[in-house]
Amino acid sequence: MPVLRLGYMHVRVTDMDEAINHYSNTLGMTVVATGEGGAHISPVGISPGRRTYLKAWDEWDHHSVVLEEGGVGLVKFGYKVSSADELAKFERRIKHFGTTTERMSKGENLAVGDGIRVTLPSDHVLELYCDMDYIGTETGVLNPAPWPRDARGAAVPRLDHCLYTAEDPELDERFWSECLDFRPGERLITDPSDPELIGTWMYCGQTPHDVAVIKGPNGKLHHFAFLLEDWNAILRAGDVFGMDEVSVDVGPTRHGITRGTTIYFFDPSGNRNEVFSGGYLTGPDFPTITWTADQLGRGIFYISGEVNERFTTVVT
Repeated sequence: MPVLRLGYMHVRVTDMDEAINHYSNTLGMTVVATGEGGAHISPVGISPGRRTYLKAWDEWDHHSVVLEEGGVGLVKFGYKVSSADELAKFERRIKHFGTTTERMSKGENLAVGDGIRVTLPSDHVLELYCDMDYIGTETGVLNPAPWPRDARGAAVPRLDHCLYTAEDPELDERFWSECLDFRPGERLITDPSDPELIGTWMYCGQTPHDVAVIKGPNGKLHHFAFLLEDWNAILRAGDVFGMDEVSVDVGPTRHGITRGTTIYFFDPSGNRNEVFSGGYLTGPDFPTITWTADQLGRGIFYISGEVNERFTTVVT
């Protein structure tokens, strides 16, 4: 597994205090660092602002979510790679693919080592790295408890995947496949006789998906998701969202695509989040599952078979 997992999501928020309350108290993440000023590269240039770094209780790296005050939407996202050699191999492939890339030095991102920064065909900023400062989980590695006794809110254990939009999802699918060895677990097409790609759900390990791309405007984020243990944990998270008056988009329900159970909801700034559980195991021999546009409703929300307009049009 040369690419290990989605390492971090870096998003803008309109009100930092509200955002911290959502990610820390409602979702149960821990604030590990804060920062004022500084600069980060984004699709629209240099973006100064106050930042907060958070991690979930079962993550060992320094952080998995970065909040930056000043607007809404995605600044960039990072995937952790298994080694420096793999990183160098990916850099060669990306340059050959023709995608804009540059070196990323240790210190440009808090706690993150050297890496490469890529502007995807869809204009999103992707960072690849192999080192991040180690903090450890809240239960440790010596005779650990199954969960932390002081868990808060939905108590999400880790970041899981993200979904973004692209004007040409097939080109982005080629990038993830040809440059980073991702495989499409499931694809949504217009019609078998005229198979234009509408969406792709791709994996790098054994999960149903580590990244997904659907047709839509370039540079936009649809959602990023946190893993929960099972359907009971999804329902409990729904209770927490009700207690905290979180704006719920859809759920609790089940996906046809990935077979996972889910709730989609919004942070106070309007960035869409998801809690996700279940699915199936993938791997190098996993055959790609195909869905057609006439079954979009069942593919996205299997039980109702319907997709609300907000789900397909609201991106940040």
